Amino acid sequence: MEVAGEVKKIVIDVHVHVFPPAVIEQIEDYLCKDAFLKEICSSPVHKYATVEDLLQEMDRCGVDKAAISGFASSDEGLCREMNAYVLESAAQYPERLIPMAVINPLAPGMEKELSQLGEAGFAGVGELFPWGQDFSLESAAADRLAALCSERSLPLLLHVNENVGHHYTGKGDISVKEAALFASAHRELVIIFAHWGGGLPFFELMPELREKLGNVYYDTAAGPFLYDKSIYRVAREIGVLDKILLGTDYPLLSPKRYLRELEESGLVPEELKKICGENARRLFFGSQEHVHTD
Repeated sequence: MEVAGEVKKIVIDVHVHVFPPAVIEQIEDYLCKDAFLKEICSSPVHKYATVEDLLQEMDRCGVDKAAISGFASSDEGLCREMNAYVLESAAQYPERLIPMAVINPLAPGMEKELSQLGEAGFAGVGELFPWGQDFSLESAAADRLAALCSERSLPLLLHVNENVGHHYTGKGDISVKEAALFASAHRELVIIFAHWGGGLPFFELMPELREKLGNVYYDTAAGPFLYDKSIYRVAREIGVLDKILLGTDYPLLSPKRYLRELEESGLVPEELKKICGENARRLFFGSQEHVHTD
């Protein structure tokens, strides 16, 4: 039995994609604007979700908050349309949604764009796709992006995936080496590497890398497609549970599947709280954000 006012376990999903209804309705027109977007959306497992779809799923699965973004494109106009929808939705549901901005790092006006996005109230940038948007993590554009995000205290969510195993639509070629070098070169920047960082957490067993990756978090997006649920216990043994964030890549997968695997993972309740929301709360809100039971 819970005591009135007691802080309950908060569940925060840090990796969610929503599409404006107008874009969904005219998706074929938009796919013609971006080859990468067309590749992703042509996958048989791809799904579209509006904010209303997301909120219904959050209520069904017991998710308190979600960090939402559109889909990062090389088309600046589409990025702005996505961002406008995300910001409007977050303003409408401020207790439930955390707005993340998508941008094209190669755009000539990126600095001005990012400044305006920060002032508008976005809490972070991403998910960005280095290979899909055709920018290298070792490029001047990536360095400029890192500096701008750091100056504005905006966490950066980057798509990284494993370089071994089966192929699937959206599997890029950014290696753990590139991800580690980028993080090491920009230690002032808070980075979230999506999809378990392509396996980068395992390399934190190396003391030299553990020190260089102190600014890095890893989300669990698409994890059920890639790893056995024992990966959570492995993360505990490595000592990185404080850096693991619940990310679902919804609507690709429902939060329910992740929460079920977490409950079956063998972690104790306090460890589950970290992954389900405490780590994300610390990242986005510091120690001031609380969720109370009635």
